[in-house]
Amino acid sequence: MNRSFTIATIGGDGIGPEVVDATIPVLETAAGLHQVTLDWDRLPLGADRYLATGETLTDTMFEHLRDDVDGILLGALGDPRVPGNEHARDILLGLRFRLDLYVNYRPCTLLHPDLCPLKPDPATGRSPAIDFAIFRENTEGSYLGRGTARDVGTDREEQIVEEVHTAPKVERILRAGFSWAVEHRHSRVTVVDKANAIPGHRIWRRIAGEVHRDYPDLELEFYYVDALAMELVRDPVRFEVIITSNLFGDILSDLGSQLIGGLGVAASGNLHPGRPGLFEPVHGSAPPLAGTGRANPLATMLTGAIMLDELGVPEAADAVRTAVAAALDAGHTTPDLGGSCTTHDVATWILDHLTP
Repeated sequence: MNRSFTIATIGGDGIGPEVVDATIPVLETAAGLHQVTLDWDRLPLGADRYLATGETLTDTMFEHLRDDVDGILLGALGDPRVPGNEHARDILLGLRFRLDLYVNYRPCTLLHPDLCPLKPDPATGRSPAIDFAIFRENTEGSYLGRGTARDVGTDREEQIVEEVHTAPKVERILRAGFSWAVEHRHSRVTVVDKANAIPGHRIWRRIAGEVHRDYPDLELEFYYVDALAMELVRDPVRFEVIITSNLFGDILSDLGSQLIGGLGVAASGNLHPGRPGLFEPVHGSAPPLAGTGRANPLATMLTGAIMLDELGVPEAADAVRTAVAAALDAGHTTPDLGGSCTTHDVATWILDHLTP
């Protein structure tokens, strides 16, 4: 039976439109191989619109994204003409918070051994088989913007940032990570905090222990964030599912992306199970690369694969990942990954190598 989904696309700023344009035919073709049609709804959200109209994300546009689409594919946001990033904050964080996309899911899977900066295992001569996922709480923590400032610009300046962790939201991100671990046949979940120095983080340990009772087949371990950062470099293979707060997840997922080749292959999804998600590559808008043909589209394609998974088309998602891995193996990449291809070259090669 043929299925159809409506996907909103926000090219955004810098290289965003280029990587989205390169990705759309790949996702269309992969989905079509499995009798799925993707209908694209292109939205002109970004710095150009903001500078021309003063608008970021209107209520009408938000309601459309909330009610009328099955997913949102975002290229990148950020433009030097908007140094305060007002438009990026309103669109990206606005959608995360207002759509209650409380899971920021970031897979860290090494697709080619040459991309890993770590030394090979002396015993085997092989790069580590890195394959873990980070579940980052996406709707509270330090990112709520709560706090106070006084005596700004003086030698008495004081900035106070409130870090918020509420029991219902801590519990639901923990359950999302635990459930995903079971569904994907993992055996261990790692919960990350800084409870030894920040008493408020003890809520993560207490609730994780309570949630763990419903998942008795999983091993639960706790790490302080500084210790985990060290262990991810020393022995990343032992980790499977990492669950943590907004700020720590943001930092650790960038570390994880570097272990697998950098931001050019780092994908993410902002999710609320059962609702349309917002899918964005981890890299930024990279204004100096815009229009040069050197933008790497692989992270956006891998992000699109996450979207296909969420739409219930895992076979199409696997086809995209397989073709991306083949491109890496063939060295058919943009300069940031050591190749000499253009954005268009990479997209064309991957299109030619998509198989059911």
